[in-house]
Amino acid sequence: MQTELLQEARRQAEICNACRYCEGFCSVFPALHRERAFSDGDLTQLANLCHNCRGCYYACQYTDPHEFGLNLPAALAEVRHDSWDSYAWPAPAARAFHRNGGMIALAAVLGFALLFAIARFAGNAGGGTGYYAVLSHNLMVAIFAPAFLLPLLSLAVSLRRYWTAVGGGRISLSHITEAFGSAARMTNLAAGHGEGCNFEDEDRFSQGRRHVHQAVMYGFLLCFASTSSATVLHYVFAMSAPYGFFSLPKLLGVPGGILLTLGCIGMAVLKLKADKSLGDPSAWGGEMAFVLLLGFVGFSGLALYALGSTALMPLILALHLGAVLTFFLLTPFTKMAHGFYRLTALIREAQN
Repeated sequence: MQTELLQEARRQAEICNACRYCEGFCSVFPALHRERAFSDGDLTQLANLCHNCRGCYYACQYTDPHEFGLNLPAALAEVRHDSWDSYAWPAPAARAFHRNGGMIALAAVLGFALLFAIARFAGNAGGGTGYYAVLSHNLMVAIFAPAFLLPLLSLAVSLRRYWTAVGGGRISLSHITEAFGSAARMTNLAAGHGEGCNFEDEDRFSQGRRHVHQAVMYGFLLCFASTSSATVLHYVFAMSAPYGFFSLPKLLGVPGGILLTLGCIGMAVLKLKADKSLGDPSAWGGEMAFVLLLGFVGFSGLALYALGSTALMPLILALHLGAVLTFFLLTPFTKMAHGFYRLTALIREAQN
């Protein structure tokens, strides 16, 4: 990890530890106040506990133009993104997306969509009904099974490196339960006072960022549950797609797609309103690219359902599959990884 980023974060953490005005604001400060000196692992853990709500910055009396020049949200954001790049496997892929996330995501979606279109005309249509009339089921499985499993392997390696760096110990069920409970409620996005955070406006407390994060998280989980239920129906009960609206895949997938799409739109709007200098400006483009990619996955899935019986279906299917494949392959190197790191950080915090 970059030494200068850690040194600056250490300087600011030591000043915050002496002041303690922000005690109780979020999970960062109890963890920070337990220490007297901060190792690189301590700072990495603090950075991944931080949800960048920015309340501490607006409450701080030592921000610019004070000579201390504190900006703890930005300092932790830079360490956080650097930790993802450093622990990612393979690391060069993470650094490449960090620098050129928007172009990489766009090129990958269009490139994969083109390949799916070519595969259709090259004789890989399944001869079945619905989507399988465009691409065979076996071809989809052959492409998406490794595209789902390889990123999980990459994340496992990354999180193992992180766990070692922050001194994580043996995990118990109570640690997992506490961490998942905090993540499910998005506790730290409500800040310590419970009124919300100041992410998009210094003078206004809002639960907006918490709510759009919840929409994205629960929308994604519903979409994943929809795909999982369709897999069970196909392989266990020999019920092949397409499924009607009152089937389990659709009852889970349609609300999930709506939540995912609206949540990503809301998140993009908030990021446009927020002050970039209170995060890591160099990562802003990659983060926005990820939000738009995830939103497009949800939107194209809804469009595919709505227009699945029209002549536009093959084009929409190619774009949707291209977006989904891009999302899977880039997951370990995009902002999506932050969910895994943050949950791991919450488990580590539960051990204290």
